Amino acid sequence: MAIDPQKKTVLQLVGVVIFMGAMAWASVPFYNWFCRVTGFGGTTNVAEGTTGEILDRTIKIRFDGSKARGFGWEFKPVQTEMTLRIGEEGLAFYEAYNPTDRVIAGQASYNVYPYEAGAYFDKIECFCFSEQVLQPGERVQMPVSFFVDPEIVEDRDAKYTKHITLSYTFYEIDLPEEEQAALDTEATDQGSVN
Repeated sequence: MAIDPQKKTVLQLVGVVIFMGAMAWASVPFYNWFCRVTGFGGTTNVAEGTTGEILDRTIKIRFDGSKARGFGWEFKPVQTEMTLRIGEEGLAFYEAYNPTDRVIAGQASYNVYPYEAGAYFDKIECFCFSEQVLQPGERVQMPVSFFVDPEIVEDRDAKYTKHITLSYTFYEIDLPEEEQAALDTEATDQGSVN
C-alpha cells in the first residue's frame, strides 16, 4: 500500500510541528534541571547547612537587585557586599517596599556571576524559594543565608574566583488564591455597603 506523496508530506509536516511543540514545552524544565545540576548560567545549589569546613581563604560576595519592567515594588540589597571565609555561612538582607495602593505578589529569579562559581554557591534559606506578597505601603527585609562550598578551590575554572555577585530580579506574579479570595470578599462586602 503506497502512501500518496502529498499525504506523506503533510504527515511529515504534522510530525515536525508536534515534535517542535514538544521540544518547546520541555525546553524550560530541561534547561532549569541542567542549570541546577551543572551550575551553568550561575544557578546556585540548595543546602541544609554548611559543610563544617572553613578555609583561611576569603571571598567577596556582592549583592545586586533589580526588578522587571513595570513591577510596582522598590527592591534593593541592604548591603552591597561582604567578605567571608570560604565555607563560612553568610547572612544578607534585601529590602522590598510596595509604594502602591494595591496588594502585589512577586517572585525572585536569581543567578550568580561568574557562572562557574554557581555550582559552589549554596543557599541554606532564601526569600527566593517562595512567592512574596506585600500589602500596600508594606516594607520588608528578606534574608538569604548562604555559603561558598570549599570544593571551589579544587575546580580548575572556579578556584581563582575572588568575588561572586549574587543577583536577584523580582517580577510580578498572580496573587495566591487565598489572597485573591480575601480581596474578592472585601470588594463584595464594600459593594454591598454602598
